[in-house]
Amino acid sequence: MTFPHKIYDNYSLLQKNTLGLPSTARYYAEVGSVTELRCALAFAREKHLPVIPLGGGSNVVFGEFLDALVVHVNLKGKAVLSRDRDCVRVRAEAGENWHELVLWSLENKAYGLENLSLIPGTVGAAPIQNIGAYGVELKDSFVSLEAMSLESGLVEYFDRQSCDFGYRDSVFKREKRDQYVIVSVTLDLDATLKPNLGYGQLGDLLARRLGNQAPSAVDISQAVCDIRREKLPDPSEVGNAGSFFKNPEVSQLTMDRLKQEYPNIVAYQIGRNWKLAAGWLIDQAGLKGERKGRVGTYQKQALVLVNHGGATGQDVLSFSSMIQRKVNEMFGIRLEREPRLYMDDIGKIPRHRSRDQDNQDAI
Repeated sequence: MTFPHKIYDNYSLLQKNTLGLPSTARYYAEVGSVTELRCALAFAREKHLPVIPLGGGSNVVFGEFLDALVVHVNLKGKAVLSRDRDCVRVRAEAGENWHELVLWSLENKAYGLENLSLIPGTVGAAPIQNIGAYGVELKDSFVSLEAMSLESGLVEYFDRQSCDFGYRDSVFKREKRDQYVIVSVTLDLDATLKPNLGYGQLGDLLARRLGNQAPSAVDISQAVCDIRREKLPDPSEVGNAGSFFKNPEVSQLTMDRLKQEYPNIVAYQIGRNWKLAAGWLIDQAGLKGERKGRVGTYQKQALVLVNHGGATGQDVLSFSSMIQRKVNEMFGIRLEREPRLYMDDIGKIPRHRSRDQDNQDAI
């Protein structure tokens, strides 16, 4: 079979994940079009290999060796499809940087994504876990997406209902897991700004900065960026994957029990249940700033795991398991990891290849 682009063997993924974990893919391809993606998937089927789609590498934990085809989805393009007095419909290809899409939307007077500023990763990854921050989720503006089937190579259409979004969740993390690669996303944004300032820290910061003056979308975006930069380390300086655990949801009965034991517990009500702040739970377990070997929790935000240098995927997995165990022992709450773990196919990097050979043999 002839391929229109290069597929590399034994490719280092060290620079392709924000945790900075050493990992080698048996095969690696970067695709810039639907045609190239279809060819790459055909290659994987021919080799009987699993496919690992890769965007910004900000929500993954890699093992040492991935016996798979890692496909870096680099499809680019964004456009305003339509505009009326209420709505601006936009489409973005999967390889677009998410934060750059947010800034572009504001430049085009399309509002609703400002609270999602500075979330790392690409557009294609956003629907998979229904990204959210400061009272806003992707599903709030989501219209549809297109995704290519790994089995057939055909592009299929998914509307909001068929994506079945939940908290940091979608059908692509459940029933459709490992079956599709997202190629584009379509959103309906607001033609006029409707500020969502219900998240206390965001509203408080804007009030201090602007007083009684109504914030612009750029004001909101900048405030969100400043809060995130204060709480989260820059992956280019300290390896991390952002928030490592989901905020657990508990029943009213469990909340009543916890409130009696911990009157200052940080939580907020959603319907009949309560959402707990995972970072607060980890902090109360005495694990904020904790370090074990080459992995630790960030000293400013216990929810973030950091690579202090030289950590492996197994190190991160072991450290996160320790956090889960201690939080469960103290609160009776099981924390769920947020990043996707690619650990099943861990093996040893082939010894017959020198480091200088990695990344150089294109087939």
